[in-house]
Amino acid sequence: MNKPLSYKNYSANVEFDADDRIFVGHLTGITDIVSFHGESVSELIKAFEAAVDGYITMSEMHGVKPQKPYSGKLMLRISPEIHAKVARTAEASGKSINAWVADVLQAA
Repeated sequence: MNKPLSYKNYSANVEFDADDRIFVGHLTGITDIVSFHGESVSELIKAFEAAVDGYITMSEMHGVKPQKPYSGKLMLRISPEIHAKVARTAEASGKSINAWVADVLQAA
């Protein structure tokens, strides 16, 4: 199971750099670029938490609010007719409305 790192509502993706033999991570869900690295899992986790804390502190020091990650929840207001069409299309594809809409948005 692959679970992203999470700390103070920030998440990160991690990759292993075989050339440098380190784990490299980047915060996800924000447009600011925040990265960190570590040679071991415990070092990586400490670096991740320090990067998040540093990002929040530096943002506040510069008088800007740190970006908040997206929640993954998206509320839409659509007509009942569109809602019904989406439901039929999702059912025909063997998916829930949520899964079908997520697939359509991913392809956009």
